[in-house]
Amino acid sequence: MSNKDTRTEIGEVGEFGLIDKIASKFTIQNRETLTGIGDDAAVLDHGGQELQLVSTDMLLEGIHFDLSYMPLQHLGYKCVAVNVSDIAAMNGMPKQITISLGLSNRFSVEAVEKLYEGIQYACEDYGIDLIGGDTTSSPTGLVISVSVFGSAPKEKIAYRKNAEENDIICVTGDLGGALLGLQVLEREKEVYKSNPEMQPDLEKYDFVVGKQLKPKARMDIIYELSDKKLIPTSMIDVSDGLASELFHIAKSSDVGIVIYEDKIPVSKESYEAAIEFGLSPITCALNGGEDYELLFTIGQSEYEKIKLHPDISTIGYVTKKEKGINMVTKSEQVVPLKAQGWVHF
Repeated sequence: MSNKDTRTEIGEVGEFGLIDKIASKFTIQNRETLTGIGDDAAVLDHGGQELQLVSTDMLLEGIHFDLSYMPLQHLGYKCVAVNVSDIAAMNGMPKQITISLGLSNRFSVEAVEKLYEGIQYACEDYGIDLIGGDTTSSPTGLVISVSVFGSAPKEKIAYRKNAEENDIICVTGDLGGALLGLQVLEREKEVYKSNPEMQPDLEKYDFVVGKQLKPKARMDIIYELSDKKLIPTSMIDVSDGLASELFHIAKSSDVGIVIYEDKIPVSKESYEAAIEFGLSPITCALNGGEDYELLFTIGQSEYEKIKLHPDISTIGYVTKKEKGINMVTKSEQVVPLKAQGWVHF
């Protein structure tokens, strides 16, 4: 069979396999482009004191958000925060964003204004400027495309590719909450569909629902690392699940990884919600997406700078590539880690 008769479904290669196939066809042609496809943001050198960081993301109604329980103001805030998180993951500072919308005739001027209220709040929170975008019609639902621009001194940029053997693996905050918030919202949606008279019962789930509806980009950690003069050897944000991001660092840095189950941070609220849904809290932390915490590695000599930080957990260390990517369970068994996070196709 000739190549023109071959059809490969995107689901067979997955999002990252598709990206690899596309990236392999392109070579960098301009000296200003230092890093293209393959990290949280592209890195451009325009000859100044700082390098420019650029990232883009797209959110589609029915895929990335459900307006039956996602308020437009929260959606506006979230679409900015998740892009700022990509700049944070490069140890950079966000500066500007552009936002493009695809709008169906379901949306009124007032609805668009509500969306931009959330965008405005996020811009104020992160100190960034909305500098443009585009608006067009959409035949179905809402489409949001965001591009974010940031900067960082060359010596401070943290790539995925520079983790070294014996580095300590760190993660901020707690994990799994966003996935469990989604479980709560989906359950309440089904309850409402079967009985519209029922009011949603969300009060005791405020923490996990908040993690899903209004995630925070961890710029606070970036400022603190700067104050401590600590530059991670590698870094990525946790958007597709902890396990998936560990695989990205391992692949990019050509290393192996060991993490410890009992070191993975899970909040009390997330733990209780997981048990209620009959889910493993650790599985939610490993494979749940949209936490937007920061996963990074540091040299052992830097440990003293973060060992007492209340919002940074040390969960493992970097090993030789041949040792693979493993987790030590609470029963001290070594098991291969699997990346089973968000599947885009």
